[in-house]
Amino acid sequence: MTNESGPGGGTLLARITHLEMLAPPPHRVQMPMGPRLAVFRVRNMPASFYRYLYREIGKPHHWMMRRNEPDAELSALINADTTEIHVLYVDGCPAGFVELDFSRMPSEAEILYFGLMPEYQGRGLSKFFLSDGIFAAWEKSPERVVIHTNTLDSPRALQLYQRMGFTPFAWSQEEVEPWL
Repeated sequence: MTNESGPGGGTLLARITHLEMLAPPPHRVQMPMGPRLAVFRVRNMPASFYRYLYREIGKPHHWMMRRNEPDAELSALINADTTEIHVLYVDGCPAGFVELDFSRMPSEAEILYFGLMPEYQGRGLSKFFLSDGIFAAWEKSPERVVIHTNTLDSPRALQLYQRMGFTPFAWSQEEVEPWL
């Protein structure tokens, strides 16, 4: 949906679905066979590497929260004690990331960002990588884990989140500046 009131030809209207998980899943999704996969928790991530992942994964979906953050502020956010970032590598190449926000502990942990590079989508990696992120969130023993998706994300995101055990608890709307 486009709203013509924004600068540069309009903004996009996104319907956001807020989802929660109230207990850990019974088991992890196993690592798929085939390519060599590795997931690393990144510490002291350079802002430039984060920006690369954020742009490559988020641009098609118009992610905006961290798009114009100055380097010093971005670095402080992504390297805070209350943030964890895990990067998925496929045959040595970065393929996706999950960012966990623990700033509202113990009441909730949030999967703030989750996504794969376009080249790695549709290859059976999402369930495994999201499962890894979910279990990393539950390791801190929150009361619940939350995640959000919207109508600008992959059309399969909401289905994936629900298959993994998340249930919707609220909806909202937000105007988003297109990422050109």
